[in-house]
Amino acid sequence: MSNLEKQPHEVVIGDDDRPPIDTGRTTILAPREVPLGGPRAMTVHRTLPSRERSMIGAWCFVDHYGPTDVRTGTGMVVPPHPHTGLQTVSWLFDGEIEHRDSVGSHAFVRPGELNLMTAGRGISHSEVSTENTTILRGVQLWLALPDAAREVEPFFESHTAVAATLGNATITVFLGSVAGVSATAKTFTRILAAQIDVPSRTRIELAVDPRDEHGILVDRASVTVNGTPVARTELAFVETGASTLTIESGDDDARLILIGGEPFGEQIVMWWNFVGRTHEEIVAYRTAWQAEAIGSGEVDARAPRFISTHGDPGTRDGHGYTGSPLPAPELPTVRLLPRRR
Repeated sequence: MSNLEKQPHEVVIGDDDRPPIDTGRTTILAPREVPLGGPRAMTVHRTLPSRERSMIGAWCFVDHYGPTDVRTGTGMVVPPHPHTGLQTVSWLFDGEIEHRDSVGSHAFVRPGELNLMTAGRGISHSEVSTENTTILRGVQLWLALPDAAREVEPFFESHTAVAATLGNATITVFLGSVAGVSATAKTFTRILAAQIDVPSRTRIELAVDPRDEHGILVDRASVTVNGTPVARTELAFVETGASTLTIESGDDDARLILIGGEPFGEQIVMWWNFVGRTHEEIVAYRTAWQAEAIGSGEVDARAPRFISTHGDPGTRDGHGYTGSPLPAPELPTVRLLPRRR
């Protein structure tokens, strides 16, 4: 998914952004509403990055959307756009999304199936809800790649998630390991992601790695996490030091997304759909995309390539993408300082 904000903030994240060690404290990150697209845009609830917190492990972006009725014209239509230095994680509760990218991948995102795109040095893709969809609901997550892996060749993979039970709850793991089961997708830091379905009036004790940071996003109903109330669309951030997550549901069945991972020990700069290490890198990524996909300026042979031999990701090449490539927003006029917690 693209960040379609017209004036995206530049986020610089470094060591000062990490929490104190071994506290296990729980903090609520409230969402902000972001329109995804044009006049009849689908609204997403964004909890990362936020004013209080920029990352949870390597997770640097969390969008939560739906339920939205596609029949009203508010489905997902995200034209071709670029990414660098990250992995995009698509996970649906309801509906279907068609994915196409510049390395030739063509896949359908469906409930219970992980779609993982590793951007590496540079990729572009489009995402469109299909005609089979009436209700669309899900999450889009980004993982920052560590420096040693951020220049890898881009690739795409799709996997069926692995389910486990914990009492009356069901835990569907799509990245990493938790609840005694492991997913098979390729990752570059110690991370995890899972859907947790908790029946009403149920309490579970989930063992987690105390070295890691964790987040619990509520999709349906409300819960408490380690005694802290968490409402729908909110993200509970649990600092390192917690070896157990205690989750309790109320009068309604709850559905959650659990993310986690080791604290990300590198400084990154994130702007629009790019993750880099310096302001200058972000400028270079934007310049390369504008030249190659939009036709604004000359293509630099040394710059990242977003369009491969599989074709220009736009309607003009007949490759099946929806819409012309998105132009990048204007860059900020100032360099921002690293964010504090």
